Amino acid sequence: MTRTDTRSEAEDSGPSGYAAARLRLLQGEAQSGPPRRAALAELTDDWLTGLFDAGAEALRGVSLVAVGGYGRGELSPRSDLDLLLLHDGSDSGAVAALADRIWYPVWDLGLALDHSVRTPTEARKTASEDLKVQLGLLDARHIAGDLGLTASLRTAVLADWRNQAPKRLPELQELCAERAERQGELQYLLEPDLKEARGGLRDATALRAVAASWLADAPREGLSDARRRLLDVRDALHLTTGRATDRLALQEQDQVAAELGLLDADTLLRQVYEAARVVSYASDVTWREVGRVLRSRAVRPRLRAMLGGGAKPATERSPLAEGVVEQDGEVVLARAARPERDPVLPLRAAAAAAQSGLPLSLHAVRRMAAAARPLPTPWPAEAREQLVTLLGSGRPTIEVWEALEAEGLITRLLPDWERVRCRPQRNAVHIWTVDRHLIETAVRASELARRVGRPDLLLVASLLHDIGKGWPGDHSVAGEIIARDVAARIGFDRADVAVLATLVRHHLLLIETATRRDLEDPATVRSVAEAVGSQGTLELLHALTEADALATGPAAWSSWRSSLVTDLVKRVSAVFSGDAPEEPEAAAPTAEQERLSIESFRTGGPVLSLRAQTEPVDSEAAANSASHDPEPLGVELLIAVPDQPGVLPAVAGVLAMHRLTVRTAGLRALDLPDGVGQVEGSVLLLNWRVAAEYGSLPQAARLRADLVRALEGSLDIAARLAERDAAYPRRRGTIAPPPRVTVAPAASRHATVIEVRAHDAPGLLHRIGRALEEANVRVRSMHVSTLGANAVDAFYVTGAKGAPLPGEEAASLARALEEMLRG
Repeated sequence: MTRTDTRSEAEDSGPSGYAAARLRLLQGEAQSGPPRRAALAELTDDWLTGLFDAGAEALRGVSLVAVGGYGRGELSPRSDLDLLLLHDGSDSGAVAALADRIWYPVWDLGLALDHSVRTPTEARKTASEDLKVQLGLLDARHIAGDLGLTASLRTAVLADWRNQAPKRLPELQELCAERAERQGELQYLLEPDLKEARGGLRDATALRAVAASWLADAPREGLSDARRRLLDVRDALHLTTGRATDRLALQEQDQVAAELGLLDADTLLRQVYEAARVVSYASDVTWREVGRVLRSRAVRPRLRAMLGGGAKPATERSPLAEGVVEQDGEVVLARAARPERDPVLPLRAAAAAAQSGLPLSLHAVRRMAAAARPLPTPWPAEAREQLVTLLGSGRPTIEVWEALEAEGLITRLLPDWERVRCRPQRNAVHIWTVDRHLIETAVRASELARRVGRPDLLLVASLLHDIGKGWPGDHSVAGEIIARDVAARIGFDRADVAVLATLVRHHLLLIETATRRDLEDPATVRSVAEAVGSQGTLELLHALTEADALATGPAAWSSWRSSLVTDLVKRVSAVFSGDAPEEPEAAAPTAEQERLSIESFRTGGPVLSLRAQTEPVDSEAAANSASHDPEPLGVELLIAVPDQPGVLPAVAGVLAMHRLTVRTAGLRALDLPDGVGQVEGSVLLLNWRVAAEYGSLPQAARLRADLVRALEGSLDIAARLAERDAAYPRRRGTIAPPPRVTVAPAASRHATVIEVRAHDAPGLLHRIGRALEEANVRVRSMHVSTLGANAVDAFYVTGAKGAPLPGEEAASLARALEEMLRG
């Protein structure tokens, strides 16, 4: 059926004909994107025109007007119909009857309708009071009736908007900022709102409104394509979900990608992020220009009066660097600058802008992108120094970097950047895309530059540490290769290249070892020292570890993790200074531990204590903070219990029942002091750090009572946890990757280290503890790390005689654990 036939069917058959033609259009594969949106708008126009003509009859001075997205002719499959019935006020009763003849058929088809009935005077008055109404009227489009009435309203509304622009544009900017604060940035969100998030369709509409004011205009290059891409994604989202939604939920991304003919959900997100960046950057540039124009208008009358007439004041230009000056609050190129002869100019201008805390002007960036010659290989020393200066400028680096990236200068300087640009990270711990995370890490590293002897290496390593995420396989291994190439290309000598490669290859070494390995084991410390190689590299790696974690998200760093990493660094430093770690001796119990152990022996049951653990903030942080309170590290849970089977799963299960999260855990047999009595067996001491998931901590007496029942077998923990899960089912979301259980090779001479990586869930430690108990192995210590929804736990286990497990037995245990967790 042709387009004309479809329109005729809608006109001839009323609502049912329109519904059939609409369905056919949306299900057809011949049209998509802008043509389909325009065709749907035209089809809807024809149907509404038929409804209007049938109801208007001899009525004059009335018109039907589309506003907002419908006014722009951009109807997505589930878009609202934004309609204004405009009339001259001569026959309000007839107009009300006409409105019913139009609105009710729309509602009967289940279409969302945003409608109003107003005279031109009422429309202008409402627009003057409601900014959103005024924005909608800027896109007013005539559908049916009195064309002159619609045209006069459009003319009046545009005139009002331009006259009121000095007042309304700051209101619009504030509206955009408030929405961005609520919804976040589209270019970084895993489940973005395509319309409301910053860089989304609302911001694109706001840029159209700024252009209509004639005060400023947005950068046009790429903006139309970005807007079209976001609209295409929203169309596909409406079609796949059958709902009027703008939120691109995780569970729907694969379907939306397939609807658009894309490879996968990551490709979809990357395209969305790229489009959002274009809109966000255009918004930044445009609002900056609006502010400049409004400031200029406010100052000009006073300056003219001071200068005595119509003399035009000269624009002040302050030099910042060779070929770079400040003008009107922006960094621009000097008149004598020649980017075609000065390949270092882009980096010099960027470094000067970041150091000054000023934005790079759009014109300057575009001129450099068009004319600047590529840097030679290796880079001259000045170029390398300017890059380091840019990276070390703190928070202003981000805006300057984004300006360079918007015009393609970053990928020209660092070709490997293209693979990580706008690359999503499907990990709840990460709050940024890969490229933004790298810049954020450099910003964090700049705050730690005084802690290291080579801040230049720290900053460049921060920029490159995740560069391997654009390649398959282990990103640290791939990143090491890329880092060697990039470091040599930008002019570092051979020794510095080796240090940078080591930092990238082992950027996760300290945090993973500190949170998953037994630091009392000399083999652990020696292996880190061998990988790092020198005290200077260790110093850099320590700072990089902290910067990387801080730039990842709030779940990736804490005083607890910091203390573990610092402890590990001190131990490795001792190795480099010649103080090799000796075989560990059993630490003497504290008075509290000894007291609990004796009481446990005498009572024959578990005894425990709960004690809050805090760590004072460091002096520098305290100086910059209004609160000097110590940061909570959790609660120390000490448990002494006569040695018996099932202790680990019983304790873990009871804690899970009481919604306590385990951060660290250790257990050991404790010899009782002389004079207590002869005992068969021993007392187990468990030293765990826990935190409440929410609410307050349970009373120690309740924990003890449940633990007694669990050890006696009268408390079925597995059943209780299953009942709770059934009563509070989990919300539908993404399917977690399958668990993985491995044996860490050569991790300890005293025990076999079993690593478990799984989706964190209540009772996970209880299930693992039961499986280890059933395998007849003893757990010497346990190191728990939970990042977002991911649990990474390490268990130091031995056989019944206290020796590490033979190779095949360890591998069999790992396979059994993995099968249990998959089941």
